[in-house]
Amino acid sequence: MKKSRPIFSSRSAPPQRCFRESLLVWYDAHARDLPWRASRDPYRVWLSEIMLQQTRVAAVLEHYHEFLRRFPTVKKLAAAREDSVLAAWSGLGYYRRARMLHAAAKVVVREHAGKFPNTAEELRSLPGIGRYTAAAIASIAFDEPIAVVDGNVERVLQRVSGTRLAGEELWRAATHLLDAKRPGDFNQAMMELGATVCTPRAPSCLMCPIVELCATRGELAATAKPVPQTKREIHCALHFRNGDRGSREVFLVQRSPDLSLMPGMWELPELETSNGGNPLFSIRHSITVTDYTVRVWRNRLPSRVRGKWIAVQSLREVALTGLARKILRKAETFEFF
Repeated sequence: MKKSRPIFSSRSAPPQRCFRESLLVWYDAHARDLPWRASRDPYRVWLSEIMLQQTRVAAVLEHYHEFLRRFPTVKKLAAAREDSVLAAWSGLGYYRRARMLHAAAKVVVREHAGKFPNTAEELRSLPGIGRYTAAAIASIAFDEPIAVVDGNVERVLQRVSGTRLAGEELWRAATHLLDAKRPGDFNQAMMELGATVCTPRAPSCLMCPIVELCATRGELAATAKPVPQTKREIHCALHFRNGDRGSREVFLVQRSPDLSLMPGMWELPELETSNGGNPLFSIRHSITVTDYTVRVWRNRLPSRVRGKWIAVQSLREVALTGLARKILRKAETFEFF
């Protein structure tokens, strides 16, 4: 097995112990008060880690409590319909995460009697749980002495070492620094440092607890240009009516279950052109590297479109795309948007 490359120079001995102690003292004093940190319940830790993948903390905070209200235990989640899970997830994006979450819950209930495996190796056998997520759950919920590497940890390690570590080098460096007595707190401290102090741009080095051990004390030189955003304009139809029982209804269409992006989700019909005139309103919406300008037109439906009239009061249970939810919020039509 290849040995870890020393992450510090010899001038700062004993560097690893100093790093651990300084980081944990800082974390104990400055860690953000996030709801999933109030418990070591593996279900809640797992849920937060899945939600936080490719999603800002602020967006997760809006959904975490509501998701737990609907599905307070892994057994409740396993027993739920997929549509209900997707509806609770609506607005977080990357819906494959929700489907894998649901599938993993079923495995935990069916094969593990509702109890999560307590090692990273076993956790990786569950759908949707990779190396990072398994290590995070195992260390935080079960105190397994195993390191994590996410984007925040990667940035901290590269700046501290002054080297563009990659792949297994990152995992070895993280393991080399890990505090085996408090692995869960240490891993969260590393991620917290990267998220709040050692940020991608303009890091707050003067506030950093390990600045004296850092090789760069700032940003590493850029090696690649950012991927440019592609701009695109699309048009959507927003159509309402009063239903048979006097309830307000909106017309939605369902995406094909065969699509790779948001299969089976509900959205507003898309128009091929604007056909002149002025839209009801316009919004911006970004997906990965595409920046959309969305023109929303009132009471225009494309010909021969197949969709469904859905009552406003039922929309909480509908798996809406993020764009559909954003448009309905902008329309200020429903109290809960």
